Amino acid sequence: MGNLSAAVTSFVGRRREIGQVRERLAASRLVTLTGPGGVGKTRLAVEAAAEARRAFSDGTWIVDLAALTEDGRVASAVAAALAIRDQSARPALDRLTEFLTDRQALLVLDNCEHVLDACATLADTVLRHAPGTRILATSRQSLGIDGEHVLPVPPLTRVESVALLTDRAAAVAPGFAVTDANSEAVARLCARLDGIPLAIELAATRLRTLSIDQLLQRLEDRFALLNVGSRVAAPRQRTLRATVDWSYGLCTPAEQRLWARLSVFTGGFDLDAAEAVCAGDGLGRAEILDLVDQLATQSLVTHRGARFGMLETIREYGLSRLTEFGEQDTLRRRHRAYYLDLAVRGERDWCGPGQEQTLARVRAEHGNLRAAFEEFLADPDGAEAALTLAAALRWHWSADGLISEGREWLERALALPAPDGRARADALWVGAWVPLLQGDQETSRARLAECRRVAAATGDPVPAAHAASQAGTANLFRGDMPAAIAEFRAAVDALETAGETAGVLHAQFQLAITLSHCGEHEQATAIARRAADVGQARGEHLSQSYARWVLAFDTWRRGDPEQAHDLVLAALTLQAGFRDAVGAGLMIETLAWIAGSAGRPERAAQLLGTAYSIWRGIGTHVGVFGPPLGVHHDRCAAAATRALRPAAYRAAFEQGVQPTLEDAIRYALRQPAAATPPPAADDPGLTRREREIADLIAEGLSNRAIAQRLVLSTRTVDGHVQNLLAKLGFSARAQVAAWVARVRVSEQEQVTPP
Repeated sequence: MGNLSAAVTSFVGRRREIGQVRERLAASRLVTLTGPGGVGKTRLAVEAAAEARRAFSDGTWIVDLAALTEDGRVASAVAAALAIRDQSARPALDRLTEFLTDRQALLVLDNCEHVLDACATLADTVLRHAPGTRILATSRQSLGIDGEHVLPVPPLTRVESVALLTDRAAAVAPGFAVTDANSEAVARLCARLDGIPLAIELAATRLRTLSIDQLLQRLEDRFALLNVGSRVAAPRQRTLRATVDWSYGLCTPAEQRLWARLSVFTGGFDLDAAEAVCAGDGLGRAEILDLVDQLATQSLVTHRGARFGMLETIREYGLSRLTEFGEQDTLRRRHRAYYLDLAVRGERDWCGPGQEQTLARVRAEHGNLRAAFEEFLADPDGAEAALTLAAALRWHWSADGLISEGREWLERALALPAPDGRARADALWVGAWVPLLQGDQETSRARLAECRRVAAATGDPVPAAHAASQAGTANLFRGDMPAAIAEFRAAVDALETAGETAGVLHAQFQLAITLSHCGEHEQATAIARRAADVGQARGEHLSQSYARWVLAFDTWRRGDPEQAHDLVLAALTLQAGFRDAVGAGLMIETLAWIAGSAGRPERAAQLLGTAYSIWRGIGTHVGVFGPPLGVHHDRCAAAATRALRPAAYRAAFEQGVQPTLEDAIRYALRQPAAATPPPAADDPGLTRREREIADLIAEGLSNRAIAQRLVLSTRTVDGHVQNLLAKLGFSARAQVAAWVARVRVSEQEQVTPP
């Protein structure tokens, strides 16, 4: 019994969500699937209802409410769907309730969002009077009644998205398949479509005439491109724009206006940013919180913790509406001004408590900062702001491990025509520092010379002092210790006079390490300790960690490996709050040298492998930071190789290699590995045997052939195949082959020690 119709296309993925619906229906009599238009709420509800059909002896019934224009017709539509024969004049809700009183039935109320109040009333009444009835609803937002369990429907995972595109494309473009040649483009296309099933299915129809690469190129105007759907689909589901138009029409004018304004953000936003950028001109600052909450309730804004975001499809639609409102230029000016101020305040307040939080905020806003930077670059009058922004983010570039991107920003900003002034001078010395960390002495030297020229012309001593500090760094990295010491001393004096404490601490730890290289241990220790004490007193952590590393290094040089070990561990512990690959790499290298000199060659080899994984990740090596460091590295590696023999050294080295900077720091500190997160979309948790079988499926082998290849029983292979299909959320072997083709592109390269 019931009115569920047979599906005409295969159901791809969603095995996890199907299980969640089943669990929620077992625990609650009302489950509402929420999510933006096109995310697949209806299809998921129908599939879940079909799987649950046996549990409802009086039928599983779906009621499509999309065509209704009045709340008062909801009960009548449900009664009609259940074919209730009652010619009396009683209200439809009374007739429906009486009909369901003694029945075991599942009602699927589809598309409730535009008749939400009537659906809430109906659901509440039915659940109170028909204990055997359960309701599965789909809606942009929840019904908001007692007993309701809300299950947000997420976009498809990347694996599921690729599988859906492959399945639908094969139907319209015979012979289409995901291969090594196109797998990266397919994955990128699905990611840009936000994993929204409707968008993916509409894109698949375009593969009749376009290649994947052509589709990607034309996706800048996705609403014009994805405008051909099924002739028998509801009008609001035939094009991507119609689907989003439906959601837009359900919003109040204030919600529509805020939706449009929020589209100016890239990569998410927090409430402070939304209030600062979007309030005004008809929207009060006090209104923003409630309006954001309403948009989140309607599945138009996503949120995780204190941050909000939009799917790219929803955001692009908002941008088109922002243009219609005539507010695009105004909002972009507010946006870039807000993020320039955020960067400048973060740099100004850097030398104090909260450095890790400051970096975390900047890291979270990276997309918005980049968007602001691009706006300044495109503005004929934006050169000074672009220079200021790129230079103000210098700690983001170094302590967040974004050296290459920082260099790109600085080079683009410095290429703009801008007057000689503080903004250009600061960008020049920061632009000299970043190449130094990559070993590019020539570019650094040219930038410092120009910085000193600009500072002299403007009479500004602060950038000149920073230039002296960076010149000292360049001399240190070249091995010219006397010149480095002279520059650092001059920089410390000038920066102290200017009150630039962050610059002072930065110059002091470098002066201290230079003095240690020269054997001036007492001076090195005194200066490093002074920097560490100032950092500790101010609540500053990053430069303090470097100063403590210098104390550890100098203690080791003076022949006390045990104390040096404790000191470097303290420094590395401070580093754990940052993503400073250079600092962590130097400290882990020092731990390796200490272990080697203390007669622990295996640990030394392991830590050299750990440090190598960091250097490889940022494209540099320890010798860039001064010839003495390269000498210590080579001596440690040679001694460990002699003590262990090459094969054992290589094994220990590879054991120390870590996949991430965080893992490297934990390994060096002998902390337990981070808890394994749930399998990601691209890592569905296959066992080694299941992955092996997946590879053989991709080669076209049958289960029997796989069993013969692996010397297993066919029944065992059958079980493995069922398990991997369930984990991947697939229903066909061809989908497994497509997944394998994509994953092979990103297989990790083999580690080779230097």
